[in-house]
Amino acid sequence: MRIVVVQEQIENESRVASTPDVVEELVNQGNEVCVQSSAGVLAGFDDEEYVKAGATIAPDVSTAIGEEGIILSINGLLQTDVSSLTSKHVVLGLLDPLWDIEQAEALMKTGATVFSLDLVPRSTRAQSVDVLSSMATVVGFQAVLMAAHRMPKLFPLLITAAGTIPPAKVVVLGAGVAGLQAMAISRRLGATVEGFDIRPEALEQIRSLGAKSIDLPAEEGETPLERDQRIQKGMIPYLAEADLVITAAQIPGAKSPILVTQEMVEAMKPGALLVDLAVQRGGNCALSETDVEVMHQGVTILGPSNLAADMALSASRMFANNLLNLVQLLSDEGQIVINREDEVVDTMLVAEKGEIVNQAIVQKLNAEEPQVTERSES
Repeated sequence: MRIVVVQEQIENESRVASTPDVVEELVNQGNEVCVQSSAGVLAGFDDEEYVKAGATIAPDVSTAIGEEGIILSINGLLQTDVSSLTSKHVVLGLLDPLWDIEQAEALMKTGATVFSLDLVPRSTRAQSVDVLSSMATVVGFQAVLMAAHRMPKLFPLLITAAGTIPPAKVVVLGAGVAGLQAMAISRRLGATVEGFDIRPEALEQIRSLGAKSIDLPAEEGETPLERDQRIQKGMIPYLAEADLVITAAQIPGAKSPILVTQEMVEAMKPGALLVDLAVQRGGNCALSETDVEVMHQGVTILGPSNLAADMALSASRMFANNLLNLVQLLSDEGQIVINREDEVVDTMLVAEKGEIVNQAIVQKLNAEEPQVTERSES
């Protein structure tokens, strides 16, 4: 098969979809690999490393794309000219089509087969291709490092000749991969950590990391709005004592839930820091802004949108290994095979032969179409 690695075009994106080590493995499996010139430079991989791995270097994206092949990308060719794509191409990337369908529709119109990596099913079999979990691991780690740099307080308990320095208190809201990683790193740095998630089963995962779980028991018969208000009110005493709050709750294809209201921010102490990891879909904090530092009554609020790119080398290696596994899932004896009977393949498939084929996306598009009501003439 012909496999293509393109250079990412969006601003501040330093990751690359495949690394020289993975390219070498793909070549050893009998594939032809073409890498766009400088695709890996920002992640620490120069063209010469790809050449040594067996790849050819293309001077620009259209030459790299060529007439056919599997195209490996981080952001699904966002802000890239896709006019050279045909039905002989397969595009892999993070499209987030349940939130923003426009990019997927643009790729669909070329006739290419399109897979969105953020539609990966939550199953044991899909773990090897789960780039969301891989990137969330990096994001959770990087969030704590960012906070440690910005906070006016040390993380660990220190007993010194100058006196005792108490440990920082960290509260993490959302116990997905990023949230759990943030808890684990905070604990390793010596902070006392409390975690919360709306899912009761996540509380044990929080405790398994050595953190304390915040348990706000549900009330019988409450509506979702009443539940949210109860949680927000119950969380205020915990946030009031926190030096650092990290929010990491996201819903696939939907706006991020508001976990921290303005009232809750105002209950936090001056000098405290809040890092919102869900800002790309509106944020978990009512006051957060994308990639903007907000100061509100002495509390600093950060809304970083692409922390994984700040640790590009490790993030790229993890991403590349996930894509290697996905390419192997899509191939059979050197040929591209789209097996719709495979749950992993079918769930991630967005478009084929010029049509949107993913049922979740189709249902959302149908739901968003304006309903036309016929009016009878009297």
